[in-house]
Amino acid sequence: MRALHAARQLGLQNWCIAAGAVRNPVWDRLFGCTSPTADVDLVYFDATDTDPQRDRALQAELRAMAPEWDWEVVNQAGVHHWYEASYGGVLPPYRSLDDALARWPETATAVGLRLEPDDRLTVLAPLGLQDLFDGVLRHNPAGGSVAQFQQRLVDKRFLQRWPGLRMPRDGAAQGCR
Repeated sequence: MRALHAARQLGLQNWCIAAGAVRNPVWDRLFGCTSPTADVDLVYFDATDTDPQRDRALQAELRAMAPEWDWEVVNQAGVHHWYEASYGGVLPPYRSLDDALARWPETATAVGLRLEPDDRLTVLAPLGLQDLFDGVLRHNPAGGSVAQFQQRLVDKRFLQRWPGLRMPRDGAAQGCR
């Protein structure tokens, strides 16, 4: 909640905290694990200003407000400008924040939370919540190639951190590491 309160102070119109900052605590609870929440991804959508310098300024503001986390701020309206250089392949521009989340690599990662001005919590889950709550690690075909997904399995160490995760063709053992 502290991260959501800090993010709300930025005054962005269309934002959420997403990815591992949402997925990891859910899977930790599901599997009885404890993972440190070292980084917090704040994503937003503003097609009127896609200058990466704005993202860096917002990131610095969040780090000053809540220095206990390593913040990463990305305007999803500008991802297509740098995606090819970072990941290879051309990415068509996202049309909205929901469209961006719907094209993330794993279904369970495509979930975001926003704290509204009246303190209501909004859940953004264009691919649903079922895989997140069921501990299913599934490639999102709209979120990149199978090779990219497999590289994320290695880089993020999903199956090592949460061996109880199920993959559509894999029945992994239960437990935590």
